[in-house]
Amino acid sequence: MALRVTTLAERPHLADATADMPSAWPMFMLNDPMADLYYPFCARDHAEHILVADDDTDPDVPVARAYTVPFALAGDELPDDGWDGVIRRSHLAKERGREHDRISALEISIRPDLLGKGLSGVMLDAMRGNAIRLGFSELVAPVRPNQKHVEPETPMEEYAFRTREDGLPYDAWLRVHVRAGARIAKVAPRSMTISGTLDEWRGWTGLPFDTPGQQIVPKALSPVHVDLVQDHAVYVEPNVWVVHTL
Repeated sequence: MALRVTTLAERPHLADATADMPSAWPMFMLNDPMADLYYPFCARDHAEHILVADDDTDPDVPVARAYTVPFALAGDELPDDGWDGVIRRSHLAKERGREHDRISALEISIRPDLLGKGLSGVMLDAMRGNAIRLGFSELVAPVRPNQKHVEPETPMEEYAFRTREDGLPYDAWLRVHVRAGARIAKVAPRSMTISGTLDEWRGWTGLPFDTPGQQIVPKALSPVHVDLVQDHAVYVEPNVWVVHTL
């Protein structure tokens, strides 16, 4: 596969195709309200931060995409609110006229029929290179470990720092980052918060949501908290902060 990776600023005509590219995200993950501060405006405000890849079959059909966001961080401590936090900080800095002094990864997505072919590593390398081009000396990422959903009740603090015999992370996606030069910094315990009525969650997952307490949801990294009396369920996703020194 001959892969070409460019920014959306270089090929703005791919904005719709990039946004509409099929992905493997479960439906409930598409309902984080904080995303509305970024995705509806990213092609306009952050085109230099959006990477789009195509192969040699059709230059107008994306096979992978990657999003980063510039944000302002007061001090050096990475925020506990991870993914939600960098989007919120980016939006607030822009509204208040503050300089964006950091850059964070938000998403790398591969077209589902091409998963397992090593494209995620290619897009991560491109993301690192684009961050350098944009003048940043560090790329941070609130990583969603891709095998954590298999054991949703395991605390992320335990999972994130688990290693294999060779010393590399147990989780495959964390391994890709570490092999690319990143270090695991800390857990972001409330990186994403997704809430909805019970009917909304039923629509997102196909599950009955008829039992109070903790609900295990396929592809969720931790249990969803269900309240039948108040008619809502809340998912708080932990991620893992990794830091790429460029």
